[in-house]
Amino acid sequence: MNDTVTTQKGHPTGLYTLFFTEMWERFSYYGMRALLVLYLTSEAIKGGFGLERSDALEIYGLFTGLVFLTPILGGFLADKVLGQRKAIYIGGLLMALGQFSLAASVAYTGEVASSQQFLLNLGLGLLIMGNGFFKPNISTIVGSLYEANDPRKDSAFTIFYMGINLGAFFSPLVCGALGINLGWEYGFGSAGLGMMLGLVFFFFRAHTLGDAGFPPNREKEGARLAMRDYIEVLLYVAANIALVAGFLMSWSSLGDGTQNTIIMVVATLAILGLGFTVFTGTNGKDEWSRVAVILVLSVFNIFFWAGFEQAGGTFNLFAEHNTDRVIDWANWEIPAPFFQSINAIAIFGFAPLFSILWLRLSRIGKNPNTPVKFALGLILLGLGFVVMSMANNAANGGNLVSPMWLVGVYLIHTFGELCLSPIGLSMVTKLAPQKIVSIMMGLWFASMALANYMAGVLEKLLHELLPDMPLFYFLVLTSCSAGFVLLLLSPWLKKMMRGIV
Repeated sequence: MNDTVTTQKGHPTGLYTLFFTEMWERFSYYGMRALLVLYLTSEAIKGGFGLERSDALEIYGLFTGLVFLTPILGGFLADKVLGQRKAIYIGGLLMALGQFSLAASVAYTGEVASSQQFLLNLGLGLLIMGNGFFKPNISTIVGSLYEANDPRKDSAFTIFYMGINLGAFFSPLVCGALGINLGWEYGFGSAGLGMMLGLVFFFFRAHTLGDAGFPPNREKEGARLAMRDYIEVLLYVAANIALVAGFLMSWSSLGDGTQNTIIMVVATLAILGLGFTVFTGTNGKDEWSRVAVILVLSVFNIFFWAGFEQAGGTFNLFAEHNTDRVIDWANWEIPAPFFQSINAIAIFGFAPLFSILWLRLSRIGKNPNTPVKFALGLILLGLGFVVMSMANNAANGGNLVSPMWLVGVYLIHTFGELCLSPIGLSMVTKLAPQKIVSIMMGLWFASMALANYMAGVLEKLLHELLPDMPLFYFLVLTSCSAGFVLLLLSPWLKKMMRGIV
């Protein structure tokens, strides 16, 4: 932590640099997310792909899953070679190019299907690779601004989380409106411009971060990015573009058997490599005990996000097809992507209250420990699905239901998210050994990768394995059960945290 960038009261000024950088990155990502499933399911005559609901959700699940898997690689490269700052530049440039590729894919709708498919896949691939560099490393820099037991740390991540959700609030309104009313290319293009704005802001405000985020083993007096560093950024960007494009061009020529073999080999090597890095970077009983807590909570993290990420898939389609979106007195129909903003504005409104709550409870010795907060988040998620199940029942038979059902669900899920997500980011930076903190952040996002994939394919799996089990009922059971189990485990996990709260 660099004291020169720390205010006497409150938080380091660098926190607000990261706040606005992340705001623009999330504007970019959530703007795309609000449109993706609708773009894929829209008929070709309307500029879309015309895919079936289950196929679009599966693509969405695979994409969002991989988005949260690549941070393992991005975290490793930042810890060992690049440092967090260069990784952020690389990730931001790749994501901007990915958005522009999605926008370009619209130009081939109904004409050259292979070109449209290639540009779609290229855009999604660049977004996946870019997020891997960006996401774990900006969160790691937030944690590096504070000492491990600084009581402001949970509060700082909650403030940082407000930046995430400020971007997530505006993006469906801007990108969603442009995509629905003017054309998909305008929605994706505006998301790309948002990412570029974030990079420009980060470049001009990076000095507020002090010594945080530079490449490892760099002398303090040389702690700045020179021209050679920016050349390296461009080389990494070019290499990633070539890697994604080359992979896509060769992948389609392989048979299913070869594809599956490659997937299994890569997955095995990734797991072994991650395990080796964690093993060699962790020393002593205290570090191993804390790493074990991260691993256990990562499992419960999967239960939360597999439910929460229904927002971009089944919730988005429910808004499109089952919700009465017409405002009669205004003679206006609410675009379905607008509902994606409810969660974000609720977080922006309630995050300060949660931040104050944790600080005040800490002062009187009543602040719940991290596992208990996680458990509360899971139980609130389950309660939200109780409401969603009622809405789904009311919509049976083709009925259009009040938009207040979705508003209520998003609000309850927001309370659950505030108990779990920013606390999880803070927890990783507290408990992980410092020399592998970005890798452990990547591992944390890997649990979200599996959860996001499950969110996309869960409806299809239930239809095949448990055809009589409605999706939202199933999520009530899994979320609440996981929450109560975690409550029972919380005293043991608190002890394993070895004094870190």
